[in-house]
Amino acid sequence: MARILILRLTAMGDVAMAVPVVAALRRRYPELKISLLTTPFFQPFFREVPDLDFVPFDKKGRHKGIRGLFRLYREIRREYPVDAVADLHDVLRTKLLRLLFRLSGRRTAVIDKGRREKRALTRQKNKILRPLEPTIQRYADVLSRLGYPIDLPEAAQRNPRPVPEAIAALSGAKTGTWIGIAPFAQHLGKRYPLELMEQVIAALNNRNNLTLFVFGGGPVEQAVADEWAEKYPHVISAIGKVKLAQELDLISNLDSMVSMDSSAMHMASLYGVPVVSVWGATHPYAGFMGWGQSSANAVQSNLPCRPCSIYGNKPCLYGDYRCLSQIAPEEIVDVLSRLETGLMYE
Repeated sequence: MARILILRLTAMGDVAMAVPVVAALRRRYPELKISLLTTPFFQPFFREVPDLDFVPFDKKGRHKGIRGLFRLYREIRREYPVDAVADLHDVLRTKLLRLLFRLSGRRTAVIDKGRREKRALTRQKNKILRPLEPTIQRYADVLSRLGYPIDLPEAAQRNPRPVPEAIAALSGAKTGTWIGIAPFAQHLGKRYPLELMEQVIAALNNRNNLTLFVFGGGPVEQAVADEWAEKYPHVISAIGKVKLAQELDLISNLDSMVSMDSSAMHMASLYGVPVVSVWGATHPYAGFMGWGQSSANAVQSNLPCRPCSIYGNKPCLYGDYRCLSQIAPEEIVDVLSRLETGLMYE
């Protein structure tokens, strides 16, 4: 029986985008053995994909450095003998693993990240502003080149799970509308100013029968969320209160999510939750729109310098990230309001 090894080691949002691809592969080829090499923290993303073997990647421990990668290769060969390798990451670590498997006679395929197209999309002169192939489709193309074409559904079906006890103790049973707020991002080019996001929260807090859950991670973000929760009666901070699997359970119960171009958008997409996404230095055209999300729900400014970055990590050309600061809080609230009346569902 054939076995395929899928490589996607890190980056939360990118790992989340691999979920519908792996799920479609399982549905299309029920007898295929599938092994997934990724960071153990991300395993809850794939909990609804049956018969999936996880190969834990220990970046800081036994698989650290060149020697650790050779050790990892030997472990895989011993425990999960594979026939084909699908590299959805294409970084130095996966390049080496891919080479080792190819030298041992295994078929390999790697993602085409479209770097040239993305440079044309983000350059300041002669910018070519057009939609590029979605990352999820790029993942699927890797499998197709290995002889495993798949059909991706247009979007996930809503599947609310039990609300985590730690959250239920704060929110009670679900009544009214639940909205997630994920205001944080790793890079400034993706981060809507917090003082403006607080205005969004303040406007929503005036509504009846509505609960807002703030998502993020780390002590700094938790402090911000806790301050909002203390200040606004309808706000509950989920940061530090639940683990990843429970966070996904909570997200599955949301009616909508407000997110940056970040992992929260992709986590909500796994459960068919519509996302109002806020974009700054990055752009939906780069291929990182959440799976099944509507571009009509993307809030962004119409500036000729956008997009200037694929990942939001480049310094602002003007130094002020006007692509984000020029977005009025009312624009975000307006899109949320139209979502509630069903005008922007696709």
